[in-house]
Amino acid sequence: MSYLTHLQCALCNKHYDPNRLWNLCPGCNRPLLARYDLEAVARALHKEDLAERSPTLWRYREMLPLADPSHALTLGEGFTPLTKAVRLGQEVGFENLYIKDEGLNPTGSFKARGLAVAVSRALELGARQFSIPSAGNAAGAMSAYASLGDAEAHVYMPKDVPQPFVAECRALGAHVTLIDGVITDCGRAAAEDNPRSCRFDMSTLKEPYRLEGKKTMGFEIAEQLNWELPDVIIYPTGGGTGLVGMWKAFDELECLGWIGRKRPRMVTVQSDGCAPMVRAFQDGSEFAEPWRDAKTFADGLRVPAAVGDFLILRALRESSGTAIAVADNEMIDAANLMGRTQGIFAAPEGGAALAAFQHLRQSSWIRDSERVVLFNTGSGHKYAHLWSSATAHAPDTN
Repeated sequence: MSYLTHLQCALCNKHYDPNRLWNLCPGCNRPLLARYDLEAVARALHKEDLAERSPTLWRYREMLPLADPSHALTLGEGFTPLTKAVRLGQEVGFENLYIKDEGLNPTGSFKARGLAVAVSRALELGARQFSIPSAGNAAGAMSAYASLGDAEAHVYMPKDVPQPFVAECRALGAHVTLIDGVITDCGRAAAEDNPRSCRFDMSTLKEPYRLEGKKTMGFEIAEQLNWELPDVIIYPTGGGTGLVGMWKAFDELECLGWIGRKRPRMVTVQSDGCAPMVRAFQDGSEFAEPWRDAKTFADGLRVPAAVGDFLILRALRESSGTAIAVADNEMIDAANLMGRTQGIFAAPEGGAALAAFQHLRQSSWIRDSERVVLFNTGSGHKYAHLWSSATAHAPDTN
């Protein structure tokens, strides 16, 4: 099923055995990346073969880490629509605008991709208890796949996350601990409990395989656009696993000979109340300093420090991309615009992607002839409280 060969540290490049459980690189405490025998994959698999496979992320199984297909947990995750946003494009005066709607995944967000693969692989390697610090969607996804795999889920969430996130995890059988603080505080609390309880840490980029599930977004964009990548991808970025994963996916596809050397310009979008990657990008830094007093109602963007900061920044710079921060009220206005033109009830993070597009158009960073993909990373239903005010209900008429 898989052509996985080894794990490689993203910073020091040291190799590790893929057939045991790992978190970060023991040498430098940085993320481990899964590597495959892509020459063998190219001989065994042709892109035309995909047409016969089920429309889930497991259609790319040769480039995913499971050794035994019987260990694959699935709720139907992946292969979400890539919609040409005709009415939205008319509204904003842009012809080639697309939306990748990850809110249609099981558990309502793109987090289902990463956790489906990570939990499946960890169970295959012997883990039975899992721990995750999360602002909401990742916790729900891990709880769902742990339940499906008859494993134990332990979730650490900020106590001020929207109640639907907490209710979801508890309904899925997870043990929920609410922490006074942000996601980094949750991570510290989880790390203190894990050694005593033999729980495997599923934190963002602190194990190798959530990234592998997320990279399938890159595979899908290529396949859905007939193996020609867009000019720009705009991605709301908290921990950044999806952006890093797509960048990895494009390299793998080129090694298979399925795409050429062209790459999209990658755009990181953050809230102006928590924008460590934007600040680091603008400063020319390799790593991002933690953001103090992080504030945004887009819970997925309230990530003061990212373990994979250097990987995010590397992808932005290698792609000639950029990083931009938008205000919370802009996210809601843009989500409303997406909703009333395209029928997509976007999470605030999805609204952030559209708001960033509008800024980049105004500055002429995006040209008229280009093809642009916006990511809506989750459903707005879990954020319904943000639409409770009259202001949030009112359409943007500007």
